[in-house]
Amino acid sequence: MTTSLSFMDNGGEMGARMRAHDWSTSCLGDPHTWPQSLRSVVSACLNSPILGTILWGPEMCMLYNDAYIPSMADRHPAALGKPVAEVWGSAWEQVAPQFHQAMATGIGFSSSNVELMILRHGHLEQTIWNFSAAPIVGEDGKIAGLFNQGIEITEQVRRERAIHQAQQTLERTVDETTRDRNRLWELSTDIMLRCGFDGRIKTVNPAWKDVLGWDNDDLVGANLMELLHPDDIDRTIAGVQELADGGYHTRFDNRYRHKDGSYRWISWSTQADADSIYAVGRDFTSERENAEALRSAEDALRQAQKMEAVGQLTGGLAHDFNNLLAGVNGSLELMKLRAAQGRFGDIARYIETASDAAKRAAALTHRLLAFSRQQTLDPKPTDVNRLVLGMEELLRRTVGPAVAIEVIGARDLWTALVDASQLENSLLNLCINARDAMPGGGHIRIATANQQLSQRAAAAQQMPEGEYLSLSVTDSGTGIAPEVMSRVFEPFFTTKQPGEGTGLGLSMVYGFAKQSGGLVRIYSEVGRGTTVCIYLPRHHGVPEPAPASAQPQLPTAHANHATVLVVDDEPSVRLLIVDILQDMGYDVIEAADSAAGLALLQSDTHVDLLISDVGLPGGMNGRQMAEAGRVNRPQLRVLFLTGYAQTAVFGGGQLDEGVEVMTKPFNIDALCERVTKMLAPR
Repeated sequence: MTTSLSFMDNGGEMGARMRAHDWSTSCLGDPHTWPQSLRSVVSACLNSPILGTILWGPEMCMLYNDAYIPSMADRHPAALGKPVAEVWGSAWEQVAPQFHQAMATGIGFSSSNVELMILRHGHLEQTIWNFSAAPIVGEDGKIAGLFNQGIEITEQVRRERAIHQAQQTLERTVDETTRDRNRLWELSTDIMLRCGFDGRIKTVNPAWKDVLGWDNDDLVGANLMELLHPDDIDRTIAGVQELADGGYHTRFDNRYRHKDGSYRWISWSTQADADSIYAVGRDFTSERENAEALRSAEDALRQAQKMEAVGQLTGGLAHDFNNLLAGVNGSLELMKLRAAQGRFGDIARYIETASDAAKRAAALTHRLLAFSRQQTLDPKPTDVNRLVLGMEELLRRTVGPAVAIEVIGARDLWTALVDASQLENSLLNLCINARDAMPGGGHIRIATANQQLSQRAAAAQQMPEGEYLSLSVTDSGTGIAPEVMSRVFEPFFTTKQPGEGTGLGLSMVYGFAKQSGGLVRIYSEVGRGTTVCIYLPRHHGVPEPAPASAQPQLPTAHANHATVLVVDDEPSVRLLIVDILQDMGYDVIEAADSAAGLALLQSDTHVDLLISDVGLPGGMNGRQMAEAGRVNRPQLRVLFLTGYAQTAVFGGGQLDEGVEVMTKPFNIDALCERVTKMLAPR
């Protein structure tokens, strides 16, 4: 029995194509025999102004309307009646699980802001969609297909993101200016002002004198419009009206008269409240005249990112340098003491200890300067495994004792042609981000690998096929929400609180990788952590050699009267303390981290006094180790030695009875006096 095809009427181009189509080879069969359920939904789809497609049967064969045609690009009209997987390929694989689940359960769904990589017009495009699928019940009561409707919102989202980014940049500028107002107001080289909507100036900062020659007395109470270039007055009045209507400007350029009569181009960022306009302006006259603005902005962005990385290090630098100074100063004091005692045989060891500490201090200074200097990329054949191992101690210091670092270097790792200092800078930034994603502590894995990307794998990663070296940083932190993932590489985008980050780190890592011929990819799951992977092209060459470094010699312990446990991860400091205590006649036990120290404290080993650094590796800091050890040894006396200021470590609170603190570097006589006092009978 056959029926008419009137349900395809009024369907525009696709209705006509369906009526004329040869269905003999299609999985759908002759439309005269289509069930009423399919005929009804086809009629609704063809007459819908919204993008729509019907996925029918086990193979999900496609029937679509005119609104769907633009998204098909060169797939139209061959897609008519074909299985959706055959038509869309890898793009279908990205969303297929949702559709298969709807077919299996009979429960429809809708999805918003879904990012899909679609091959159109011969190249991959990143697109964004809102779409839904509703099950179609067949005559037998079972799910026979899905009615899929949607809309592509790629351009809309891009515009919204651009607007949001600009607004976020302005808001951060306003917040940071408010927080540091006094300092910025006095020291800023940019001009700042607050004025009324009538142009009457309420207050200005001192930079006006340097930029435009006018001082506070000249400007406060005057009308800003009187300084404008005549050609810019109407446009500026319109800009003021935009602010009065609730808008803002991330960049508004106009000319102002210098006190000498010349005009200077000023680029403003502005925002307003109910009665005032707040504006920060930068003189870009020379940039405009010399067309150098872009290069200057890129250099400033790179330098800001480097300095942010240096800022992240400063909390631990004082601790590291004080540790090293303690090794140098203590060795010199012991050399002097041994010389006075006539014990010249020990002097060579102290000379070696002091020399090693001094060399490590110089290396730390050199590394800091490498991070802070401003330079263009200087790519050289680099052994990335060696680079990572060389940074391992610095990274452990930076992330702190609450975060464990695991380094997995691939065997026979390929060479990369890369700027080593910039790669170090990128690795440091990724580890800092990983640390910040684990406020309660956690685990970071740094891994290298050789990657051979086939054409298909490279296309999925939007990279050229070939051989790559990968450097990845994986954390066990909070992960990245989907709505944040698409923005992580945007300059100035950050989820951190104001003052805790500029939002430059990942954008600069991305830019560095691209500039080096590679790419960066992020893989994340909320609540389960994040992996950031830098891909660098393989370089067929031999890496440059690295200078050899001497390892410090660890001291050995002896046995005597009262027993002291020394826990410090700095070998030179630990050696000096052990020698001093042994000279005083004490038995000394030593440990290099909190795990080993706690194991001794929880054993049957007799300990009268614990001397410990505060910043220790091993899963807990010195305070936590001592507190855990005193659970079963409540009378244990504890002396903390720290490179940080005491208030920074212990706050303003009272120390427990039997607990004292000394700050590194310390004087040997002072240490002897403090130990003698703490071990005196009570």
